[in-house]
Amino acid sequence: MHDVAVVGAGPAGLFLAAALAQRGIDVVALERRGGPRLHSRAIGIHPPSLAALDRLGALEEVRAAGVRIDRGILRIRGEVVAELDFGGVPEPFPFVVSLPQVATERILRTQLATRAPDALRGGVQVERFQRHAGGVAVLGRTARGDDLRIDARFVVGADGPLSLVRAATRIRDTVYPYPYRYVMGDVIDETSEGPVAVLHLHPKGIVESFPLPGGRRRWVTHLPAPTVSPDSGPPDSGETNDPAVAAELSRLILERTGITTDPRSSTMTSVFGVRRRTVPSMGDGRMLLIGDAAHEVSPIGGQGMNLGWLDGEALADLMPELLTASRSSRARASGLLRDFERTRLRSAARASRTAEFNMLMGRPTTAVGFAARRLVVRAASAPALHDRLARAFTMHAL
Repeated sequence: MHDVAVVGAGPAGLFLAAALAQRGIDVVALERRGGPRLHSRAIGIHPPSLAALDRLGALEEVRAAGVRIDRGILRIRGEVVAELDFGGVPEPFPFVVSLPQVATERILRTQLATRAPDALRGGVQVERFQRHAGGVAVLGRTARGDDLRIDARFVVGADGPLSLVRAATRIRDTVYPYPYRYVMGDVIDETSEGPVAVLHLHPKGIVESFPLPGGRRRWVTHLPAPTVSPDSGPPDSGETNDPAVAAELSRLILERTGITTDPRSSTMTSVFGVRRRTVPSMGDGRMLLIGDAAHEVSPIGGQGMNLGWLDGEALADLMPELLTASRSSRARASGLLRDFERTRLRSAARASRTAEFNMLMGRPTTAVGFAARRLVVRAASAPALHDRLARAFTMHAL
């Protein structure tokens, strides 16, 4: 009987498992993939997450591997119309670190392996759950096809938007799809922007670019359907490296910014839609949810992975007391879980509002709408609002 079984070992699940092991809690993490992922959608690590990684003991390695971003600028037709300096956000981390999710997960795997060498089990297909007097049995199959049973006092779903754990709890999720589609990719950085995040405002849709380690840069922009044909990739292609998608992204960047990029240097492409997912609660007794299993926000603004980490740290802090309470007082355990979910759902709602603002400001618009947007940008960049915006965009409210 383990204390906790974490279903899903992406960034949120790995962080939670490592944080639980750090606190001396017996944890097992079950992951469907047999090995590390190959491509990265998430790259931005915000100050609250940097503080959480510091407490986990992973910050030094994250900072050494990533790119420090101290400011962002917004351009219209090449002219800088606004600048956001993160130096005014609260210490100790007044910056964002850009690091591909592949590298971040590798660091978190090392943290978990150091503290609990046998905790991570890859190639596991979780199929169903059975509740019993002592907790929950996780039933599935190993990579070899053998039957698997893991018993734990608590099960935590870190298994993403289509969470099996959420389905088992019968917590109803509500999904709000947005009518926007995006294309993104990583190429050699031939700009002179350096370690600066750059947003290019354009009537046909915003173009975002972020520095990456190794002299590369990530580009993201609106995709006018059906520019990329169905033959070049599925509607939501995940993270691949499709030459046709890379070429289309390069064309859109040139059209909207005048900047030339080399699609032949692409190492990752992704075509994706956006949606918001909410739940009324983050658990049902012995089965709990964190990250995208509990709340999904638009990736525009890079908040989803960070939100999952903050969920994970909050739950790891709570778990020692929760394990004790579950043995003696069901009412006490229920009260602890209510406080946890109230705080985390409030943070998810704030993150959703920020993400929605980002999307609305960058969506395609008319000439009149674009002129109005310029006025909003100039007003928002006034000194009186600067530090407040910097705190919002670096997730200090979460």
